[in-house]
Amino acid sequence: MSDPLGLIGQAGASHNRALGPGVVGPGKGAGGPSFRDVLMENIDKVNELQNDARSAMEDWTAGRRGDIEGVMLATEQAETAFKMLQAVRNKVVQAYEEIQQIRV
Repeated sequence: MSDPLGLIGQAGASHNRALGPGVVGPGKGAGGPSFRDVLMENIDKVNELQNDARSAMEDWTAGRRGDIEGVMLATEQAETAFKMLQAVRNKVVQAYEEIQQIRV
């Protein structure tokens, strides 16, 4: 499976990132990027891939582009990136709902 967002390769290093302002992961200073920054960067990447796929499809239908393979590849990359981002979102929502269930 391809990893257009780079989330799979970072899975082992994710515990070394700063968890937010004032909260630091184990053995790491506060110099790393926050979860919000990483998430926003990946949302921007997904948006860029979707825009590239849209423009490739428009170029192909207008006759300015002749390689259907490139159009299909751009579309698949955008779709895979969106599905991966959606899976991350679902996991964050699931974790939030589990935290809500904790009795104090």
